[in-house]
Amino acid sequence: MPKVLVATVKPFAARAVEGIQKIVKAAGYEFALLEKYADQKDFISAVKDVDALIIRSDKATREVMDHAPGLKIIVRAGAGYDNIDLQAATEKGIVVMNTPGQNSNAVAELALGMMVYLARNQFNGKPGTELRGKTLGIQAYGHVGSLVAGIARGFGMELYAYDPFIPKEVIEKDGVSALDSVEELYETCQYVSLHIPANEHTVKSVNYALLSRMPQNAVLVNTARKEVIHEGDLLKVFAERPDFKYISDIAPDCAGEIAEKYEGRFFFTPKKMGAQTAEANINAGLAAANQIVKFFENGDRTFQVNK
Repeated sequence: MPKVLVATVKPFAARAVEGIQKIVKAAGYEFALLEKYADQKDFISAVKDVDALIIRSDKATREVMDHAPGLKIIVRAGAGYDNIDLQAATEKGIVVMNTPGQNSNAVAELALGMMVYLARNQFNGKPGTELRGKTLGIQAYGHVGSLVAGIARGFGMELYAYDPFIPKEVIEKDGVSALDSVEELYETCQYVSLHIPANEHTVKSVNYALLSRMPQNAVLVNTARKEVIHEGDLLKVFAERPDFKYISDIAPDCAGEIAEKYEGRFFFTPKKMGAQTAEANINAGLAAANQIVKFFENGDRTFQVNK
């Protein structure tokens, strides 16, 4: 009988935990729960006899896997999976999955919400600007990017996207102009919304060469990962361009310097907020549990990311 552990420093909503437990037990599996653990050692200790693991932002390191000899599958409840050591998992024959699309609407709504918040001067009583008629560039047109486009269309924004992995006709059927290069995206759009993963190709890729191309009153919107930003170049653009603004649901390491020097030109949420809605929390947790059951029962690897 497989044992499924839900290990979350930031717990799922109670309804999500109940739903996960129901799915796991209905399959005849053992359910275990570790929440709000104070130390990574607690996580390591808890995995010693588990067959499957559901996590959120928790660090599934090589050390964790070394202490889980029976572990066969890890599911990250969410889209990003840079908190999992994929190489170690592959070496050990552990399948790693994410739950794409389950948090997408929450992230998309947050991106537009932050745009409105900054455009209206963080609701400080002073006149702001509107989003209608402004150009919005979407970098990566996956689950989140396409939803951002749909919401932004309702605001009356002019939409562009760049994604080398998605055919132009797929993007353009949504009424979005598909561009040929990332440079063209930054040259064209006052707002650029990032939805790229953090990997060896994208870390620090949003740099001076791109940011300096943006039109007047440029706004960079980051609900992806802080690692994709070249922070030295970000500071350079802030210093050179009084019109430049940056909003993100995860503060960069240089947030203190930005706050000290560039009041009113940035907004960072207190913690990573993209998936922090009740709906996203429940959807991702239940999807993770269902994927584990399908894996054990049918060998289903649809959402495997370490192929």
